[in-house]
Amino acid sequence: MKTRIILLCLVLLAASAFIAHASKPERMPIRESLSDMPMRIADWRGQQAADINSRVMEVLGVDDYINRMYYSPELFPASLYIGYYQSQSAGDTIHSPLNCLPGAGWNPVKNSHISIPVGDLAIVINRIVIVKGTDKQLVLYWYQSHGRVVASEYWGKIYTVLDALRTNRTDAALVRVICPVAGSDPQTEAFVEQRAVDFVKALYPLLARFIPT
Repeated sequence: MKTRIILLCLVLLAASAFIAHASKPERMPIRESLSDMPMRIADWRGQQAADINSRVMEVLGVDDYINRMYYSPELFPASLYIGYYQSQSAGDTIHSPLNCLPGAGWNPVKNSHISIPVGDLAIVINRIVIVKGTDKQLVLYWYQSHGRVVASEYWGKIYTVLDALRTNRTDAALVRVICPVAGSDPQTEAFVEQRAVDFVKALYPLLARFIPT
């Protein structure tokens, strides 16, 4: 009973602190617009993909986004989407690709994590394989905020609450890379994964300009 009372008091104190912070204007960090993302990332060349229609944009609720195709020298394609949320305190929150992709007819058939070395550290991100009919794609994605990379949607939401309490900020972004997979040969899938990883390695050092630390 005593332990429950202590836990209840801690929850009430945390809730009071959150409400107190929520009543203050959220601190908006300085950042570059995603439209300024370079069209050339290492040896990958970019081009604008189709604009996301207004109905989907209304559901996403993003404050800034980029939707492009990048091509390696051998013309291997990587689709890049980044959706940035300046604040998640008013109800607009990041949507997990695992919820959005099935709505577009893509079914996840593999779901795991992958560790990618970037500079002096390694980031752990999501790796999923999706199919629609005979089409197959490899998806790498993660949530990023305040210099932190998170694979788990749930931990992302926990960090959002903690950051709101500590820094009065709830800004965050979803970063997603999609590459097509031709056929069912495991070696082909491994090759596609390596090219997708190569693109992430080239992209990641640029992200701090657009997703504030």
